[in-house]
Amino acid sequence: MSQTKYIFVTGGVTSSLGKGIIAASLAKLLQARGYKTTIQKLDPYINVDPGTLNPYEHGECYVTDDGAETDLDLGHYERFLNVKTSQANNVTTGRIYQSVIDKERRGEFLGKTVQVVPHITNEIKERIQLLGNSGEYDIVITEIGGTIGDIESLPYIEAVRQLLWELGENNAIVIHLTLVPYLAAAGELKTKPTQHSVKALMESGIKADILVCRTEHQISDEIKDKLALFCNVKREAVIQSIDASTIYDVPVLMQEEGLDKVVLQKLALPNITEPNLNQWSQFLERHKNPKHEVSIGLIGKYVELQDSYKSILESFIHAGAANEVKVNIRSIHSEHLPDNNLEKKMKGLDGILVAPGFGERGIEGKINAVRYARENGIPFLGICLGMQMAVIEYARNVVGLTDANSTEMNGNSENPVINLMEEQKNITDKGGTMRLGAWGCELEDGSLVKDVYEGVDEISERHRHRYEFNNEYKETLDKAGLKASGINKETNLVEIVELPGHPWFIGVQYHPEYKSTVANPHPLFVGFVKAALAYKKKQTNASMA
Repeated sequence: MSQTKYIFVTGGVTSSLGKGIIAASLAKLLQARGYKTTIQKLDPYINVDPGTLNPYEHGECYVTDDGAETDLDLGHYERFLNVKTSQANNVTTGRIYQSVIDKERRGEFLGKTVQVVPHITNEIKERIQLLGNSGEYDIVITEIGGTIGDIESLPYIEAVRQLLWELGENNAIVIHLTLVPYLAAAGELKTKPTQHSVKALMESGIKADILVCRTEHQISDEIKDKLALFCNVKREAVIQSIDASTIYDVPVLMQEEGLDKVVLQKLALPNITEPNLNQWSQFLERHKNPKHEVSIGLIGKYVELQDSYKSILESFIHAGAANEVKVNIRSIHSEHLPDNNLEKKMKGLDGILVAPGFGERGIEGKINAVRYARENGIPFLGICLGMQMAVIEYARNVVGLTDANSTEMNGNSENPVINLMEEQKNITDKGGTMRLGAWGCELEDGSLVKDVYEGVDEISERHRHRYEFNNEYKETLDKAGLKASGINKETNLVEIVELPGHPWFIGVQYHPEYKSTVANPHPLFVGFVKAALAYKKKQTNASMA
């Protein structure tokens, strides 16, 4: 292809309709047809990135190989496409304004008055086309965050309007995602909200080329005809997106609706071959027809909002399908795990995962959960803070360092088995200053984790943290039985700990959940689910004996 094609995905009526899932599903279909496709997210908030946001505000913060702290939608993009994203795939208003103000301070605007149009919109257009200009992609899908009519989204909408004009016919299109609500009292679907949403989009100078209509009930041909007429789109470009049992059904549903065919037609691209979704279909078959079930306890501080642990939950779906196992997640708030209540809270679990997080709230509950898993031989996986809690628990209850702690929780601890990284000690800014992105790790011969990674010597995993295993305690903990089985040779920092005498006990400083995809479930999650199933079978056999 001589020119990169652009697809813009906007949303109307209400937020949380699933623009990211629609964008990822369309990208999957185009990719399955042989087109090199990527997705980027434009976020209208003024934060430079979501790195300093509380998970309750914005869900999890997703991290790329190159260290970008990004919106959780980038996780969907990677899980669906099995293609890595980067800094260029997530743009925020904060980043746009920061760049323009930096240019103004350097005198790059030659004394001009800096304005939203053209300076902010030009910056947005430049960012939108970064991936397209790289020569790596045939199609770039750009998801515009927020809802049409939001004040903060207006510069993005104006930038899209300009780009549509500049790129010319058949080189860029707009997909508008709306809601067609069902009024139970009237017993019918209503098109008026969609009509108003499309009208608001047109008032900004943009015509929707394709309508994707979220709905709880089947949209009749009559309603599709009405939407086409009043929203000024072709009849075949009115696409139904009905509620699905899993987000992984959406690419198949979009294929059945013909979304990818309409897109190719609008972009004047050849319909070379039908999408090859064989691997995807096999995954869905295993996911929907499991042969076994296990229950995993997810111990975290933000369990009220499932998006806080989105990548972890999706990783269990991938690993469950790989093992033909349905993974039932029991979310347990770490603040609600006092010493005297553990047995009741943990009853029936086949595995325990202690989740990542920051700050001291709920820490003792996480430590109690680690101890319960260790003492009862229950498969355990600790991620980031979860790994650090495993080190603290072992130091306190096995080694006998009763005041062992992390300096994040207690700066005066006499036994700081987890300590602030040396290069972090003089840092005052919070944003983008942690150890971020992909770092290497060498695996110890004969370790459980090397077996889990199928014998490879070195792995690369993504990080997001400030505190580390304190090497001053490495020999003491090792002699007591907690082995450091993965080391970053560049920094000599401990990346992985495990308990050789335990059926399956691994703590990792990195975030394996960021790299799990439908096509490549993460080996740690696959191994953990497999261990949980083995534990369950053993418990069942013991109870029957």
